[in-house]
Amino acid sequence: MAGWEPIGIIYQKEKRQRYEEGFDTHSMPDDVKDLSEEAIHHLLNQFAHLPLRQDFFYQESSELNEILQDANIIIDQEIAPTFDQFYGAMLGRSIGCMLGKPLEVGPYFWESTRENPGWKQVKKWFQGASQYPIRDYVPKHSKAASEGLYVGCETCLKDQIQYVETDDDIRYTLLSLELLETVGPQFSSYDVGKLWHQWLPYQYLCTAETQAYLNFAQRTHHLSPSHTPFTQADQDYVRTHHNPYREWIGAQIRIDGYAYAAAGNPILAARMAYQDASFSHVKNGIYGAMFFAALIASAFVEKNIDVCIHQTLQVIPKTSRLYEYLIRTIAIVRSEPDLETMIEKVWDYLLDFDPAHTMNNACICVASILFGNGDFNASVSTAVLFGLDTDCNGATVGSFMGALLGESGIHEHWKKPLNDTIYASLPNYHPASIKAVSQRYYDVYLKIKQE
Repeated sequence: MAGWEPIGIIYQKEKRQRYEEGFDTHSMPDDVKDLSEEAIHHLLNQFAHLPLRQDFFYQESSELNEILQDANIIIDQEIAPTFDQFYGAMLGRSIGCMLGKPLEVGPYFWESTRENPGWKQVKKWFQGASQYPIRDYVPKHSKAASEGLYVGCETCLKDQIQYVETDDDIRYTLLSLELLETVGPQFSSYDVGKLWHQWLPYQYLCTAETQAYLNFAQRTHHLSPSHTPFTQADQDYVRTHHNPYREWIGAQIRIDGYAYAAAGNPILAARMAYQDASFSHVKNGIYGAMFFAALIASAFVEKNIDVCIHQTLQVIPKTSRLYEYLIRTIAIVRSEPDLETMIEKVWDYLLDFDPAHTMNNACICVASILFGNGDFNASVSTAVLFGLDTDCNGATVGSFMGALLGESGIHEHWKKPLNDTIYASLPNYHPASIKAVSQRYYDVYLKIKQE
């Protein structure tokens, strides 16, 4: 069953996905609009039997032990994270999400082209409101509206924000808290699927999560709650069947909570992120989740950003595409001191992938963290200025910077409009206190560390 998009579009995206994974797709037709649904299903099944191209030199596993086989992250275990950092991480995630959410629309995201990149549209909107460079939330009015630009999410705009608006970037962080409190750090991918079906209405899901949600229901409806033989074949079906989004950004935005729970222990954070990400994603979709979980966990104890990034790159296979793209991005940021020139150079390859892919949005986050050089404002605003998945990237960068600097290191003009309140459209979290959620994460961290 197709979920997020019609079966014909899923076919087109599956062909692109298979090519990106290194398979020879030239024998598969481009146009299937005149074919029956049954014929398209037949073609989709054939993708599993395509050979690898001879020019594809990457080696990318979706298995945890193979991904982490070379990881040896050294972190000072004597440094104790403070509650201020947990509060900062959760607050930073909320701020970055709310800053980017009004721009998660066509001109800055899906409609981006090399000739008309999303970052230039973001710049136009803020310039048109005489508020560029970005130093505050998105203004409601801009002269750029006369050029056809617009913004979304009225309740997230400057001077109108009163709380953290419901958003998947926030909901998944809260679901991770529920999972860790009820199951613990040894949760499985099957536990992730059960939690989603208990807590998330279908309409709250997007892309890979939509398809995995459907596939999980189809694969497990016959299982007894007390006896759940969820096999490797079941897991592979859930994360790949009719799921061409399996290397997109969805897993990467779900994992901050594991970084909080494993503060100062990036390998544990990466392992938990793997268990969550592998429910719906493969390969680079998993690597992005593991990398940012490890990176944010590192920020609780390591204050040198270069060291954080260098160390946590170890959780990404050096033979993967994501590793190559991140290394390229790091080199650009380190050699280019001008913000817009740096963005222009990184944008040169961002549209190699779908605008909601892990690869390009991970590059944006790393570029923004490095370029910001320890400044919360500069880092989060750069992530949003880049365009593409603005709320996701703003949230990820805000989470890292909040863990690094703590709540006390975030300027009041970002914090005050949120009124310490989340409306997440989830049971028990509508509303919820950001500070109270942070305290619960701190308690989970202390429990895991003691155990």
